[in-house]
Amino acid sequence: MELDCYFPDGVRLSEAATAARSVQDAGFAAMWVTETRHNPFLACGVGLAAAERIRAGSGIAVAFPRSPMVTAQLAWDLAEASGGRFVLGLGSQVKAHIERRFSTAFDRPVPRLREYVGAVRAIFAAFQNGTGLRFAGDCYGFSLLTDFFNPGPIAHPDVPVWVAAVGPAMLRMAGECCDGVFLHPLHSADFLRATVLPAVTAGAVSAGRNRDQVTLCCPVFVAVGDTEEELRPQRAAIARQIAFYGSTRTYRPVFDTHGWGDVCGELHHLMARGDTAAMPSLVTAEMVDAFSVTAAWKDLAAELSRRYSGLVDRVAPYGAVLRSAEDRRRWREVAAGLP
Repeated sequence: MELDCYFPDGVRLSEAATAARSVQDAGFAAMWVTETRHNPFLACGVGLAAAERIRAGSGIAVAFPRSPMVTAQLAWDLAEASGGRFVLGLGSQVKAHIERRFSTAFDRPVPRLREYVGAVRAIFAAFQNGTGLRFAGDCYGFSLLTDFFNPGPIAHPDVPVWVAAVGPAMLRMAGECCDGVFLHPLHSADFLRATVLPAVTAGAVSAGRNRDQVTLCCPVFVAVGDTEEELRPQRAAIARQIAFYGSTRTYRPVFDTHGWGDVCGELHHLMARGDTAAMPSLVTAEMVDAFSVTAAWKDLAAELSRRYSGLVDRVAPYGAVLRSAEDRRRWREVAAGLP
């Protein structure tokens, strides 16, 4: 199992080189940059140039506001520049953000994202082989790519395409046609067993693939420290994050797995009223334990292994702190301790 570093707030472009070198020094295998406050592709490019060993990827970039051609060109250049260390991670986002933050149409997200992935791969093939571009779907169509606009072949043309998935339909689609899945940090081991693995496996089997051909990468809420004084504020921050995510109905199935679906509904109502201060009070210690990992530094690798071995291929602590040499030393020990 690989240990990766996950940046939930994205990375400032001015800080991307330092961040990537810190990730590499801390023993992480990859860095994943979300599209929240900053553009993930720019940060990945700077990070890959600054650190020569780690992988980096958009984890995730919002797909629908971008043409597949725009996304494919970005990914192609990053794959070429990094010697094949870039991973293209895509996500559908939720309807409110697509329509109101990006002013883009949102309909049938699962078939649309499946087609998007197919279009990106068709464009990759046209870039590499120079055989012309022909892709006709319900949402996207491409039939023009002259030599002047074709970047041409590269040494590592098989750019991995991963998608973010929470619900069974998107998870199944990922199993059918994607190289990997970014799971959501709001999850539990029970949810992974009951929903994620069966759906991804079913999708893979339906396409004549094995589940092992689909990399499962799991961001993880982690509270780590050697004293209660260190752990308490981290667990409180995790409770706030659980409350924030839980207020979105998309994530109710995770709560339903444990019989907590009504709490998700209450969180949604509080968010709608703007009463965000009251939301964390609905998140119990039992929920924090189910949706996160709490451990002393010496026990963290064993706890991550106990919870996730056999369920996922990569784990990525959510917002790991890498400010000091001591922080990085501790994370190197965690990475070395994973099976």
